[in-house]
Amino acid sequence: MNGNNNPIGVFDSGIGGLTVLKELTLKLPFENFIYVGDTARVPYGTKSKETITHYASQIIEFLLSKNVKLIVVACNTVSSNSLNILKKKYKLPIIGVIEPGVKKAISITKNKRVGVIGTKATINSHTYKKFLKKEKIKTFEKACPLFVPLVEEGWFDNEITQLVAKEYLNDFKDKDIDTLILGCTHYPMLIPVIKRVLDNVNIINSAEAVSLETEEVLFKNKLLTNNKTKGKVEYYFTDLTELVLEISEKILETPLQNVNKIFFP
Repeated sequence: MNGNNNPIGVFDSGIGGLTVLKELTLKLPFENFIYVGDTARVPYGTKSKETITHYASQIIEFLLSKNVKLIVVACNTVSSNSLNILKKKYKLPIIGVIEPGVKKAISITKNKRVGVIGTKATINSHTYKKFLKKEKIKTFEKACPLFVPLVEEGWFDNEITQLVAKEYLNDFKDKDIDTLILGCTHYPMLIPVIKRVLDNVNIINSAEAVSLETEEVLFKNKLLTNNKTKGKVEYYFTDLTELVLEISEKILETPLQNVNKIFFP
């Protein structure tokens, strides 16, 4: 087992996982983190399961070389397609973003009618639907593939984003859902736009639930840090542009330090 003061690895297909990292640093302020954003190969949602698993394995191998003690897969596409494979392949604790979000939705829905939006790969996996069906919850799924590139472009709230949101989300208006799961870590940046289309629906952002589960897993495995000073974060991006830095700082609401570029063959 890795040492208590070793860092926690967090990764995503791009910058969306920073919404999860932000919650993790708030919940676990003394922990050190290493974040990997695969900005050169984003989006993952249009790729095959085999490719998604290959990309995720490359990133995990890198994080293991940095002696991480736990990994948070801050990507719904990887969590829905590859998490079980990765858990079998690697020995350390690995946490995905699906189950924490599902648990939160189950606790909130009153009429047991829940919507799920995500990438094509996430929606086609029907992972959310399988979990919710066990609780006899009626699930309505919708792939929203343009949302990720809109966020990566920094178009969080403009006319084009609003039009795309209406096109995707109008399908839910006659489904009588009372809860909507954001099945992609990029989507929390679009919450204001989503709420304009679905104004009376509970929005589930899995990031907070993931941070709580991470704390529980660290505690159970006796891996909580002994540090009493604020932890540090190292950032690695596979494509490092001014736009990546600009949007990352918008998401985190703080300047980025310790930023590096990494290349995966």
